[in-house]
Amino acid sequence: MIKITKRGKKAWVTFTLPETEIEEAFLKGSWNDWQPEAMKRKKNGEFYLMKILPTGTRYEFGYLVDGEWRTEEELPDVQTPFDSRNSVLEL
Repeated sequence: MIKITKRGKKAWVTFTLPETEIEEAFLKGSWNDWQPEAMKRKKNGEFYLMKILPTGTRYEFGYLVDGEWRTEEELPDVQTPFDSRNSVLEL
């Protein structure tokens, strides 16, 4: 799940994984050269991470969930050269 709040030239983007049976989750994206960022667990078991990103930009990203690559169901995705798919976020 994605929540976007735009404020001028920046957007506050909250990425949330609603499943509670996950052991660990990382967010990886083009905004930081695909470096994994550990997602935080809420009290209800969901994982989340908030990013502040410039608007007017197209980003690709995905979730690494318990070692498995996932895309965001709410957004379009694209094929990668690595035989996988990335989610596309346009701000």
